[in-house]
Amino acid sequence: MSENNPAAGADDAPAAAAPRPAAIRAVPVRHPGRWISAAILLVLLAMLGNMLMFNGTFRWDLVWQWVRWHTIVNGAWVTLQLTFFAMLIGVVGGVLLAVMRLSENPISGGVAWLYTWFFRGTPVLVQLLFWNNIAKLVGRQISIGIPFGPAFFHVDTNATITKFIAAVLALGLNEAAYMSEIVRAGILSVDEGQTEAAASLGMRRDRIMRRIVLPQAMRVIIPPTGNETISMLKTSSLASVIGVVELTDASE
Repeated sequence: MSENNPAAGADDAPAAAAPRPAAIRAVPVRHPGRWISAAILLVLLAMLGNMLMFNGTFRWDLVWQWVRWHTIVNGAWVTLQLTFFAMLIGVVGGVLLAVMRLSENPISGGVAWLYTWFFRGTPVLVQLLFWNNIAKLVGRQISIGIPFGPAFFHVDTNATITKFIAAVLALGLNEAAYMSEIVRAGILSVDEGQTEAAASLGMRRDRIMRRIVLPQAMRVIIPPTGNETISMLKTSSLASVIGVVELTDASE
């Protein structure tokens, strides 16, 4: 015969619900320094805008007329062309130099290193003057043929390398030296296991570079390439020294 156990019954009864904790009263962190600095910047911007808009010395009506002048427009178009073609040479040349620099062939690596060292170590203005006066250095004609053998044909140096072409070559070849380091850094940022995995599947080295390495390296290559493009847009003003009528020369 079982006996009633009051203690056991008390243990089986549901425990009383615990009181819910009070809601946390969040106090927002105040940053008075941010508001003060923002107010100072707004005041300075307002002062600058007032000076630019209401200062009669600037003569904005004349500025607007000159900006639309055909000489300025043509100069701006030449500047854009210089930037585009120079960056095209720089990017293509930079990729080739980076691949050569990372090659296992010591001759290719040495040539790429020497190219980068030379073009990064000489001023752009000197390179512009060199290409502009190339006819005085190599002669009036450039011969294309077998080295130390017969020439297939000749081209007139001054007719082939115009002032515009000289500026594009100088700016583009100089940019290739800088782009090679950017591309090389992007290639080295890709994990080596990616190359090893692709090689284990039987892919050729050139295919691995095109399909595996370079697409992943773009996340490192593209941002500094944008900076180089902006820098090239401004550096193209040096072409006015050799007589290219770009934006700087046209605005004078």
